[in-house]
Amino acid sequence: MDRPACDSVDMDVTSPYDAVASGFERQRPMPESVPQSVRTAVLSALGRSDRPSILDWGAGTGRFGRPFVAAGDDYVGLDLSAGMLHVFAERFVGQRPALVQADGRALPFPSSGFDLVLLISVLGNLTDWRSAVGEARRVIRPSGTIAVGRMALPDDGIDGCLKQHLDTLLDERMLGQPRRNGRQRAAEHLAASASAMTELVPASWVAERSPRQFLDRHASGARFSQLPSAVRVDVLSALATWAKMRFGSLDATFSEVHRFEMQLFRFEER
Repeated sequence: MDRPACDSVDMDVTSPYDAVASGFERQRPMPESVPQSVRTAVLSALGRSDRPSILDWGAGTGRFGRPFVAAGDDYVGLDLSAGMLHVFAERFVGQRPALVQADGRALPFPSSGFDLVLLISVLGNLTDWRSAVGEARRVIRPSGTIAVGRMALPDDGIDGCLKQHLDTLLDERMLGQPRRNGRQRAAEHLAASASAMTELVPASWVAERSPRQFLDRHASGARFSQLPSAVRVDVLSALATWAKMRFGSLDATFSEVHRFEMQLFRFEER
């Protein structure tokens, strides 16, 4: 299969992530060792002696894809955001990672072309998760693997508490907004059809969190930016007021354990 470079794909498509690409990783810090631990755990779980072909759907700025590229793996990164992929490509001087700008719900690849599809922090906000899973199944080989990964934060941590209250504020102002739970539904669907499923925790670490970090991240976040301006301003102001009362200060810092969790779904030849 041809492995196109980032600049070989020309799409007249914009993504809300284009505007936040340059600061995306800065707003979401994690130890540099985590992506390498993810690569090591995934390849070890595959148990392959050969060089598996990997599609990283939702590659973004490459924070999880860079270790695969640096190691010379047979890796393709795909994302809808040209801005995110541009940041990814800039990290490699003299090397052109295979990056493709495309909508993952209609993957531009032939069927049965990959041994592994990575879906890291992709499914949680998709309403049409069935299309996503269907495309992932289509492009893996009959004995391929789909890996679903996410950052798991404590429900009672800073981010967890603020996220819950943010949802409450949005419900009060935008009644009828559907809850998206694509990752869980997709995982249940995959588990029902897979021949085997493995759960992994490749990394865990202690992170320092403050309410201001959460507010800053959401103020410039791609998904939050899609809300009407008046709603964004109102909700962030109300959330800041609540956070000051709840935590004493927007700059109060708390230590909490973060984990990276994965589920690997293996399929057998039919």
